[in-house]
Amino acid sequence: MDRLRRPSGWSCCSCSSLKTWLPILSWLPRYKVGYLQMDILAGLTVGLTVVPQALAYAEVAGLPVQYGLYSAFMGGFIYTILGTSKDVTLGPTAIMSLLCFSVVGGQPHRAVLLSLLCGLVQAAMALLRLGFLLDFISYPVIKGFTCAAAVTIGFGQVKNILGIQGVPHQFFLEVYYTFYKIPEARTGDVVMGLLCLCLLTMLTFMKSSLGSSDSASCTRMARKFIWTVATMRNALLVVAASLFAFSCEAYGYHIFTITGHTSQGLPPFRPPPTSDTTANGTTVSFREMLEDFGGGLALIPLMGLLESIAIAKAFASQNDYRIDANQELLAIGVTNIMGSFVSAYPVTGSFGRTAVNSQTGVCTPAGGILTSVIVLLSLAFLMPAFYYIPKASLAAVIICAVAPMLDYGAVAKMWRVHRLDLLPFAVTFLMSFWEVQYGIVAGVAVSGAVLLYNVARPRIKVSDHGVLVMQLCSGLTFPATDHLSRFIHAHALQVSPPRSVVLDCHHVSAIDYTVISELKDLLRQFQLQRVKLVFSGLKPPVLKVFLAAQLQDFRFADSVEEALQMESGSSEPLLGGD
Repeated sequence: MDRLRRPSGWSCCSCSSLKTWLPILSWLPRYKVGYLQMDILAGLTVGLTVVPQALAYAEVAGLPVQYGLYSAFMGGFIYTILGTSKDVTLGPTAIMSLLCFSVVGGQPHRAVLLSLLCGLVQAAMALLRLGFLLDFISYPVIKGFTCAAAVTIGFGQVKNILGIQGVPHQFFLEVYYTFYKIPEARTGDVVMGLLCLCLLTMLTFMKSSLGSSDSASCTRMARKFIWTVATMRNALLVVAASLFAFSCEAYGYHIFTITGHTSQGLPPFRPPPTSDTTANGTTVSFREMLEDFGGGLALIPLMGLLESIAIAKAFASQNDYRIDANQELLAIGVTNIMGSFVSAYPVTGSFGRTAVNSQTGVCTPAGGILTSVIVLLSLAFLMPAFYYIPKASLAAVIICAVAPMLDYGAVAKMWRVHRLDLLPFAVTFLMSFWEVQYGIVAGVAVSGAVLLYNVARPRIKVSDHGVLVMQLCSGLTFPATDHLSRFIHAHALQVSPPRSVVLDCHHVSAIDYTVISELKDLLRQFQLQRVKLVFSGLKPPVLKVFLAAQLQDFRFADSVEEALQMESGSSEPLLGGD
């Protein structure tokens, strides 16, 4: 008996269950030497991309630049063990940095605590299989938010291009004071920023213009060289700008606004702080910090999951493999939890770096290990060099990174396909300039209202065959009962003489007690008017509910044609409940 019971008791620890929770056990035994070369190349390429981006995104989050690097290395290690996509890279992104700033206002201790709490929420969602909640955020809402984020983030870097100080972070005030302070712009920063923008744009265009491979070896080498330079453009540009700024500073020319002092060395491994101290020395308790986070504790985990899973699904489809969405949630959650112990702020999947990873030919998630090692080496040895990075060059990197998020094509497509979708898009886009959280919440609310309106006002198609045939073009649930009742009264019972009706229900897959109660009253009204209401095309589960309700004078037929024959008297009506 013990042997019979053991399989069910040990099922959670079976080999297949272990592989589900630890995907590395599935691909590591099949790892080939040929994969190693491609993973090293991809990890190196992404590593040289993530370092300048992490420094730049820390600026967006309002944090010291080293916090961008603190947030950039844990994902590579964790995702190698728990991730189900070979392409996805986890780390700081423009959107998560903006959301983090909107919640914590650039306070490092709170940003680290926010990472822990977001990770706990995400891991709990994964264990409870709550990934379906993301389905309630519609595509127009996502696009409205990303377009607004691109404008907000991009314009927020104009002050660094101009080299002006004292500009508020609130978007509308930021716009006003940026233009107001243009006379204070520093020539060196403007020249550096515009030059970096031009170079990055040119390299991006060159990379996108590369045609198909040519047989000539020199042409292939030229293509590879251009692709390599264009892929590493951020790192190369930041290094060149830093060297030039260092030369100018060495000769006593202080013409650039530079990053300045950064903490050197690896971050200490310690629990995130559960209290904070304000500038005037007041201690803020853990409970007060939670109250300050407010809706951000729900918004940031959801947006992080949405961004990462959308990226994972896109590249899984492109490269012909499948991902486990709930396992992806777990990987992001654990990354944020462990990241909080090394002073990281919330991270998610990066579309740009994932694209670089895929294009470089990565074979397994192990490529992320080398990427993380490069970030750690940068923290250990290169932090003094980051002192001389011109802020204008980082601003150019950010602007070029977020520019593709401003998707005009999606707006045009919504106009052509379904113009009503422009309503939640516009609400999300405009409200996000006030507060990012309000924009997303308002967009979801408008999308929900549109969805509920369609449920409450189903389209009813009417045709006259001597008897009125009313076809419900969508489902029938309790919000639609009053609309259906008023429609039938207006077209059949309040005309002279009253008309019989065949109600075509072949689109109705479920029905509830509220609908039954309303139809019971309608049948009584038809009986009083000496006309008939016949139902056609009832699916078996729906018919079962009707029969259980034992409605007086209930008639049904398998098809509209049969129902019309019943009304014309050519066959006996089918009765249920007389």
